[in-house]
This record gives sequence, C-alpha cells and structure tokens, in this order.
Amino acid sequence: MNPYPGEIWLADLGLSGKTRPVLVVSRYDPDPPRAMVTYVPLTTQYRQSPYEVVLPNLRFLTQNSYANVQGLGSIPRVRLERRLGKLSDNVMEEIKKSISFALNFGY
Repeated sequence: MNPYPGEIWLADLGLSGKTRPVLVVSRYDPDPPRAMVTYVPLTTQYRQSPYEVVLPNLRFLTQNSYANVQGLGSIPRVRLERRLGKLSDNVMEEIKKSISFALNFGY
C-alpha cells in the first residue's frame, strides 16, 4: 500500500485504541527507506486559527471537518487501515499554506 498526498485514510493513531481520519501530506515514494507516512489529523473541533483548514463537505465524512496542521505527525504505513477519499488540489494548496505558516517556512 502506497498512500498518495491528498488522500484521507482511517488510521490507528494509538489514542485509546481509536482510529481517526488523517490526511496524507508526505510525498509519494514507491520505495521509501522507511515505511512511514506524514499526516495531518482531521478534527471536528474548529478553533478558527490559521493552523486549521476548513474542509468542504465530503461524502465519506459524517461531520464538518477541519485539517489541524498543529497535529502534524508520522506513523508507520501499516497503521493506515483504509482509504476514505481524496481532497481537491485547491484544498491541498490551502493546507500546504497552513503547514508552511505553522512551520514558519514563509509559503
């Protein structure tokens, strides 16, 4: 399984055994040195900060959701359980800008 950037997956994040939707933001690499994926967690809690991106209504998510770039993390790919869907390029650009803001990259 090779997830692509912009895909949303259900992932086991190890938080009390819960699975959560996450957005894959790591580059596609068919032969990475480590079987890891970098992700942004999705949340239903909105704090109206530049660290969050409002997601459009997505048929595979049951509630209004937001990408929380402050939660940027990495997990082994085996903890990705199933692919839920994919975000548009426009939304991914907004998320990239938010990640750049959070990491002070000056996008």
